[in-house]
Order: sequence, then C-alpha cells, then structure tokens
Amino acid sequence: MAMSGKIIDLRNLLANRFPHAPMPAGTRLVTGLSFLDEAIGGGLPKGAITELISPEVSAGSASLIHALLETAQRDCYFLALIDGRDSFDPQPLGNACLGHLLWMRCTKALEAIKAADLLLRDGNFPLLIVDLVLNPREESRKIPQTNWYRLQRLVESTSTACLVLTRQGRVSSAQLKIVLENMWNLESFEQEDAISRLRIRVQRSHLRREQIKIGGAG
Repeated sequence: MAMSGKIIDLRNLLANRFPHAPMPAGTRLVTGLSFLDEAIGGGLPKGAITELISPEVSAGSASLIHALLETAQRDCYFLALIDGRDSFDPQPLGNACLGHLLWMRCTKALEAIKAADLLLRDGNFPLLIVDLVLNPREESRKIPQTNWYRLQRLVESTSTACLVLTRQGRVSSAQLKIVLENMWNLESFEQEDAISRLRIRVQRSHLRREQIKIGGAG
C-alpha cells in the first residue's frame, strides 16, 4: 500500500477511536494542577505551543506527564503522547488512565515532529504532548525552526493545547515557556503529593520573565 494510503487509514482510525471531546470553556486547558494553572494564567493555552524545558534528568517531567494523564482520565478527554525516545513508563498508571491515552512510540526527534504534524492536522486531542527530553541534543538542534512554525500554524486552527518537552529551549514559536527547576532524588519522588512541589520559572512570548517558586525555599 502507498504511504499516502496508510496515512489516510491512520487518520480514519484516529477519528473513530478518538472522537472530538468537549473542551473546557475559555481559551485554556485546565490541567487540574493548581501550582501550574495559577502560574500560567489558568491552564495551558489552546491553539498554541507551550514548551516545557527540563534541564536536568530528574527535574520531574515524567511525573508531570503522569499527572496530566490522570487529569485527562478524570475529566474524560483523550491525551496524545508522542514519545520521542520510547521512554514512557506506563507501569505506575492504572488501566483507567491508559484508556484515555494514545501513545506514539518514536526513537528519533524528527520522527516525533512528523507524528505531531499528523495528529495536529486531525485535531482530535484536547492535549498533545511531544516528549523530546531524552533525545540527544544534536537531534533537537537539527530540527529546523520552520518545522516548529509549521506546527504552530497547524495548532492555531484547532482547540488543542500542544505541550513540547525539551532539554533546552528549542521551540521559537512557543507562546509560553516553562522551565522546571528541580533536582529530585528517589526520596523526593516517594514523598506524598510530590508533584505539587515542582519549582518552575515561566517565560511568556513577549520575553517578560516571572520567577515562580513553588513549594521550595526561595
């Protein structure tokens, strides 16, 4: 079968498996994580790209993905995760959460960008996460900025909130940038409600920076 035929079949499958879900009112997707929603003005902007920068391996990005998936299950909508390094661990999550997830497993950053292009053209997901945190930096550097602007143009015509996770700031078209400022160890992860103690720095598109300290020493 030609590649174009495979893409059409995949789009039909997505439309049947993941129908459009009711979206929260307003222009933002509420994450249900109060420390995050309050810091970024009520939730992730819809019709836009948000870049979450995780400079350290143990900054908490995986825990944040799990928390967002739990919110999707609670609020009855579907979440698409494009896993740029095939690193997502579904083990800590229950079947109820996984039933609200489309998990696309990639091995290279450019594969993940192509997958994001496909899903944004369909617009079936209230939240699309592109996780490039564990992809080598040279892969991220090779993604042309024109690719990011194309994804931004695609998401603008949808009600999708697109969250891109990177090791360094690479997404020039992002409307909002969030930097995780954590150095967690095993003990940190085992603490009750550890996700609420994430420390973040928020940078908006007009380059005004706000230092947000959540649950830690200033």
